[in-house]
Amino acid sequence: MPALKHLVSSMLLLSTTLLITSCSKDDKQDKARLQVALTDDPGDFKAVYIDVQEINVNYNDNDDNGWQPLPGMKRGRYNLLTLVNDKDTVLADAEITSGTIKEIRLVLGDNNWVVTNNGDSVKLQTPSGQSSGIKLKINMPVSGGILYKLLLDFDVAKSIHEAGNSGKYILKPVIRTILEAQGGSIRGVVLPAVLPSAVLVLNGNDTIASTYSGTGGAYMLKGLAAGTYALHYISVDSLLQPVVKQSVVVETGKVTNIDTLTLTR
Repeated sequence: MPALKHLVSSMLLLSTTLLITSCSKDDKQDKARLQVALTDDPGDFKAVYIDVQEINVNYNDNDDNGWQPLPGMKRGRYNLLTLVNDKDTVLADAEITSGTIKEIRLVLGDNNWVVTNNGDSVKLQTPSGQSSGIKLKINMPVSGGILYKLLLDFDVAKSIHEAGNSGKYILKPVIRTILEAQGGSIRGVVLPAVLPSAVLVLNGNDTIASTYSGTGGAYMLKGLAAGTYALHYISVDSLLQPVVKQSVVVETGKVTNIDTLTLTR
């Protein structure tokens, strides 16, 4: 258990900082986490570069209102033809409000290019109607505490059209969306709550995840793969005895609620 002891020691050294910041964690307990990734169905080109600038989500049925940008967006040009055969790249990884996501909007810049099989680099023309972004219907609920992955499957063959024999190409994106829960979460309360407690998730001797309890002793560990784990509770107060809870089952798309645990001397 040397690795576990080292991790616990490191975590306990952070106790002063955690006393200041633990309150802010409680605001995220009911947030879902969304990763947006880009992948590709191949087309007959050497390279296809798209200029991704923004991703927005909408929880409303009214298309004119309710759009919210995803924080932490990785703007830039992406070569779609490197994202084939189940490869993808994460464009955004953000905490979002739980509820039903009605639509996603992918906003592209104007730096989109295609490299043809004879080596010509041609700038892609984008219809003016796409200036506000490409809107994709989702209409799926997301629950607090769960990690979701939204895969944007870009069909190059259907999305790029040659304009007659002019050598010009038009970009009209055809994108399939796949939203799936990627793991489950563990939620509970550890007392006494005067000082925070470290909560560690172990699979055998391997530490899978860790956190600290916040206001009122509440804690949540998100994005855990389905499986059976042991929870280790270690208070910042060294006079309180650590506790291990065995056989905690995590299921994909679900939050496992743990009964309130009280550490004693």
